[in-house]
Amino acid sequence: MGGIQTTQPEAETKRRKRADNPAGSSNGLRDDVLKVLGVMKVATADQIQRATAPHLTYRHTTKPTAAKRKEARTAAHRGALADLRFSKHVLFGGHTRTGEGLRLLTELGLDAATGPLGRPRSEMGGAARGAGRTGAQHAMAVNETILALLRPKPDLTLLTGEPAEAVEAARAAAALPGLGSLASYSTEVHLPYTGTWTTQGRSGVQADILVAVPDGRVPLLFVEVDNCFEEAAVLAAKFDKYARFFARQITDTNGQDIPMWRQKWSVPEGRLGDTPHPPVLLVFNPVGPRNPKATMQQIAARTRQHWQGQEHDDFSMYDRCIPIVATTLELLREHGPAGPAFWRFGRPGLQPLDDAVGNPRREAADARARAEQQRARAAAEKREAAEREARRPKCTRCGTKFTDQRWAESEEDAWGTPTDSHPKLCGDCKLLALEAERIRKAAKKEADRKRREAAKAAKEAAEAEAVRKASGILGRFRR
Repeated sequence: MGGIQTTQPEAETKRRKRADNPAGSSNGLRDDVLKVLGVMKVATADQIQRATAPHLTYRHTTKPTAAKRKEARTAAHRGALADLRFSKHVLFGGHTRTGEGLRLLTELGLDAATGPLGRPRSEMGGAARGAGRTGAQHAMAVNETILALLRPKPDLTLLTGEPAEAVEAARAAAALPGLGSLASYSTEVHLPYTGTWTTQGRSGVQADILVAVPDGRVPLLFVEVDNCFEEAAVLAAKFDKYARFFARQITDTNGQDIPMWRQKWSVPEGRLGDTPHPPVLLVFNPVGPRNPKATMQQIAARTRQHWQGQEHDDFSMYDRCIPIVATTLELLREHGPAGPAFWRFGRPGLQPLDDAVGNPRREAADARARAEQQRARAAAEKREAAEREARRPKCTRCGTKFTDQRWAESEEDAWGTPTDSHPKLCGDCKLLALEAERIRKAAKKEADRKRREAAKAAKEAAEAEAVRKASGILGRFRR
């Protein structure tokens, strides 16, 4: 009977926890599920695990098949999904076309997700009922786009004892920068150009994904995901709606007209003084019959009025233009947002997302201009310093050039009156001159004193002689 005894209150607490969560999931795992489904609306256990616990991807790598590895690494989150389904926070939403189970939040689950995500219920959207009836192919592409942009970082400290190959793969994944955090993402974001945010008109566009990272180099990004089924004309027409929404003005609390989208998202002005609209990223998942490269070219031709900037000598300006960028899901998975995966309409080649949505030629031109200004300023300062050095006074006694301090001391005041007793002498020679003057004055003072004393003594002697003589005469008369 040497085992640890469990007190009755502890046993009761454990029993209640087991009753509430039959699968035994932790609060953290359930929060993972709520956060992912709060953003993605509908997702698989695999996607939930990769978004919130990417280190598990690099565990169980020695199991014999991919299916067994997936089953092992998603087991904890599948338990959390089961517990949330038991508590009526999660619903089963059908299957993907590859047979994976889909989960979505109920209204109760959406309310519960506000805490882990840190966003109000009004921004959570509605429940995604019916999303899995046709395999949720578009929703799965949206989720995979989020994961490819987000690049969740595996915690290497949780991989102690795993095979070296798995740890090295995790280390490589951790080194690739992503865009924002899971809470930076929203899906199915309605952008009205009539009505209000809460009472939207019939017109508007719905962004598949919105990424808001206010302190990032890409502070705001709208994303459209296409499985290569839509015609180019249909996709291009969306940009007419985006342009209308971006151009819509409202009056803020200070009585100033501002773009409506700035009322909701905090984004700095253009990096370089220009004022482009927020960028829109097109992500093509090539599962449909249309060629993504051809579709990109056709959309670019149909939307030129929205993205084409004004050419200058070395760069373009994009005031009131939409930076439209395109890529494929394959390229995005391979390179991530920091790699050369993005084609900006109107530019050659592929760029990282930061450069693609920005204006690197303008930045380079500005950097050259700043460097030229610095060179010109340095040359002017050097010239002024040489001219000043040529004007620097020399000591008339020893020929030494004045220090800056001595020069300032020796200059005349605003009325042309000398402010220094020896303006032609350096500091050392001035001290010598002052000492010589002090000695000279002291000698003169001493000589004057001696003269005064001699004169006084002579006067006193004369007076004594006069007294003596007078005394002699009076003496003769007395006899």
